[in-house]
Amino acid sequence: MIAIAIDGPAGAGKSSVARGIARELGFIYVDTGALYRTIGLYARRRSVDLEDDGAVAGMLEEITVELKFIDGEQRVFLNGEDVSPLIRTADISMMASRVSALPPVRAFLLELQRDLARKNNVIMDGRDIGTVVLPGAQIKLFLTASPECRAQRRCRELAEKGEPADLQQVLAEIRQRDYNDSHRAIAPLKPAQDAQVVDNSDLTLQETIDTMTRLIRTRLTALQMNPTERC
Repeated sequence: MIAIAIDGPAGAGKSSVARGIARELGFIYVDTGALYRTIGLYARRRSVDLEDDGAVAGMLEEITVELKFIDGEQRVFLNGEDVSPLIRTADISMMASRVSALPPVRAFLLELQRDLARKNNVIMDGRDIGTVVLPGAQIKLFLTASPECRAQRRCRELAEKGEPADLQQVLAEIRQRDYNDSHRAIAPLKPAQDAQVVDNSDLTLQETIDTMTRLIRTRLTALQMNPTERC
């Protein structure tokens, strides 16, 4: 199986880009951020004290998370409930950042992610796919953009949904998320040593997909010529 890891900060467009590349290549797309958002949603619903190890352990014992691919799209199920549309709010985004720093949560989701990669050709995006989750991934990319650019994109996205937002507030939230993700003790956000970095601050979504697909196809060709590198 071939694994493609795409890491990068919040708002760089990893999910949209990874979905586009997956369609181009016929790979299964795994949105790992959705898994952490789902845990964050449950923690918010239950008002779990994330500083209490016992409370976190108890929460995880109550949770079943499943990924299902319906009509070609990934859907996330929390204890049998499709929560896909409920995990994309700014509040749950911040909760995802908090729970992703907890070792028990990371261990809880790690095997699920690795099992998917063992059984399928996958493209997986997140914060630490190439460094921790799939360190043996044959192709690693790190997608980034300036905080200002990411904030502007987020504001446009919210406006299209009829949810106008203050640019400076969104920018502050993105910078805080970047800080949290890059300074956490467990699996901090950073490019893998063998990852190719792509800055899409000045690229459209389609230009980003095209650029990264070209990089991936070049690497896939090299793997075909040297099969031993596939391991």
